[in-house]
Formats: sequence, structure tokens, C-alpha cells
Amino acid sequence: MVNITDVANRAGVSHQTVSRVLNTENAVRPATRARVERAIQELNYRPSAVARALVSRKTRTIGLISTGMPLYGPSSTMLGFNQAAREADYQVTIASMATSGRGAMLAAVEVLLRQNVEALVLIASDRDALDAIAGVELGVPLVTVESSGRTRFCSVSIDQFEGARLATAYLADLGHREILHLSGPPESLDAAERERGWRAELHNRGLAARDMLIGNWLSESGYQCGQRLAESQGFTAIFSANDQMALGLLHAFSDAGIRVPEDVSIVGFDDMPEAAHFTPPLTTIRQDFGELGREIMATLLTVLAGNEVTEAVQAKPELIVRRSAGGPPSARAEL
Repeated sequence: MVNITDVANRAGVSHQTVSRVLNTENAVRPATRARVERAIQELNYRPSAVARALVSRKTRTIGLISTGMPLYGPSSTMLGFNQAAREADYQVTIASMATSGRGAMLAAVEVLLRQNVEALVLIASDRDALDAIAGVELGVPLVTVESSGRTRFCSVSIDQFEGARLATAYLADLGHREILHLSGPPESLDAAERERGWRAELHNRGLAARDMLIGNWLSESGYQCGQRLAESQGFTAIFSANDQMALGLLHAFSDAGIRVPEDVSIVGFDDMPEAAHFTPPLTTIRQDFGELGREIMATLLTVLAGNEVTEAVQAKPELIVRRSAGGPPSARAEL
């Protein structure tokens, strides 16, 4: 089988020069390029795709790192990005990490770089993930999927702040004045942005932000918070930071004989497929993960083309109205 050395010998050049010709680099004199191309034709040389990729790093492969639990949001982001990458004729190699420690991050990066990925995408569940990769010498472009948009990294996300503001505004427009928030874990970037949106909308309307409840994204934590809330008074609505915890709230309230939305209104976040089939169907904030995947890929292609992305890219969420939220009990009693 003819190899690159045979072509180099026939053309009277080094194999590096042949590589530069194969990869259409300009730093080859026209006469030399012509000799190499003539040798390639005479020997009927066909370079392997793998060999060309190793030389040029044009492997059309992206490394994807995901941190944290395999929850609906991050998992859907991964699926959305994989689909967008395939449509752009790229393949994706995935490294999933339960923790965001520096050691685990370095190991994941090393594994992906050994596979000659052209770029990296990091789906960051918390600030530790960003800190862990901050000092790593990558040698390839990096795009982060993180919702704060306030890091030095090129970042893409869905606007969590805006989504939380929409949820809170909807409840306030229905007439609620005591709107609680069931938050995700304190270390979560998304949870922090959703809390910030809830507080900002209440402040803009002159409403007080009561002490919030803290869950861990799972339905069981929503159920436990709901059990505690069932013994409380003075609130008429809850904005839950995700749909899974909202499901736990619905379960706890049902057990306690609290009707939704007649006694308490609930709005979730994510619009997971099951949300439309909760009892009652859940009003929630939809995140378009297909659009997010396309935004990530478009940003990556911009960076790979040598162009700078100076501002965080944020897709907009959407309020989906179903039957878990209505006016406060006092307003209904007056009708």
C-alpha cells in the first residue's frame, strides 16, 4: 500500500511538505505543490481520513463534559447538542462526571484531548466546574453552558433569570401577593439565577420575598418541603425551581387535602414531558433544548472559524400555562 513517505520520495520532498499540501496549507511554493500533486496522482495515493485528522486536528469531533446528576435539564442539553452536532457533520465524545473537582475535570479533559477533539463544551452544573477548568491549558476552544453569563469563558445558555421572572410575574398577575420559592441546591448556577429572577420580580412589584425553601432537584425533596408547607399559612402560590420538585409538592398537598390550584397555585420550571400529565397539569417554564443545542453548535463554529464571541449567548424561555395556577383563594371567594 502506498503511504505518505512513498509520495515524499517520489516528489523529492519531506513528508511534512506532503502533509501541508494534503491539508491545503498556503506555505508551500507552487512548483513544489505541483510536484507533490503529480506524485500523488502517479502513485494513486489516497490518504486515510484518520491520518489527515491527526495532522490537521480536523477530526470533526467535539468533546462534551457534563457535571452533576443526570437530571432532565442537563441530559436534554446533551441530547440537543448531539443532534445539532450531527446536523453540522460533527461527532461528539462525552465525558460525564458526578463531581466537579479539579482532579476529575483534569482527567476528563485529558481523555478527550487524547482523542484529538477540535473543541470542548462544558455543561457546568455549578461554580466548581468552572473553577476547575479555569486554569487548565486546553489548546482547543472551549464553550461553556452555564447560566450566569458572567464568566470569562465563552458561554451559551437559556436565560434562567428571565424564566424565573416570567413564572413569578404570572403568579403576581393572577393576584398572588405571597409567592414562595422552592429553590434548587445552593451550589447550582441555575438555581441561583432562578432565585435571582424570583427576587427581582417581587422587588419590582413591591412584594416581599419570604424565606425560601431549598430542595435538591428531586421529587422527594419537593414532597418533604410540601409536607412542611402543609402546616404553614399565609402563602397562596409557589414557584418551584424545577418540575420534579413541583411533582413532589403536588403529592404532599394531595396527601394533606390541599387543593391545587384552588388553595395553592404552583408553577414549575423546565416543562419536562410528564409535566402536562401531572394532576393537575403543571403550568411551567419551557426550555427549548433543541434551540440551545443549535446555539451551542453555532457558537462553536464561530469560534472554530477564528472569530471572537464577546457576549454571552442566551436563548429565551417560554411560559406554558396549564391548570396548576389560578387566582388566590380570597379573589375566588369574592366572585
